[in-house]
Amino acid sequence: MTNESYPIGKWISLLYRQNQKRLTQRLKPYGLGGQHAFLKNILEHPGIRQDQLTIDLKFDKATTARAVQNLEREGYIERRADEQDRRSYLLYPTQKGLDIRPVLQKLMEEHNAVVTRNLTAEEEATLKGLLRKLYED
Repeated sequence: MTNESYPIGKWISLLYRQNQKRLTQRLKPYGLGGQHAFLKNILEHPGIRQDQLTIDLKFDKATTARAVQNLEREGYIERRADEQDRRSYLLYPTQKGLDIRPVLQKLMEEHNAVVTRNLTAEEEATLKGLLRKLYED
């Protein structure tokens, strides 16, 4: 099978893996890897319930639990029991988590610039629209 004959799903998969590998390398010095999306969401929604985080990011419960444990171990977040539902946890960024926010934002912007460096602004907008359309179907 030549590259040209790859189905769209294969290209999306290849791009995703390449993207994650590069991003993980850039985040490694901060003790972050695949957890960056979880931290970003917690920073945007302090006090989010862990089960809501799972729903929002479309991961399974086990993946979310591991990511939360790693972020807590690295000192980026803290879990607090939900007063209304003792079975649930609310997730809050620590000061370390708040401090890394601008660094994380800058790294993500730089990473996105690298990923899209060969696209015009119009091509990037078209690609985003097409990917969104595929996702929503």
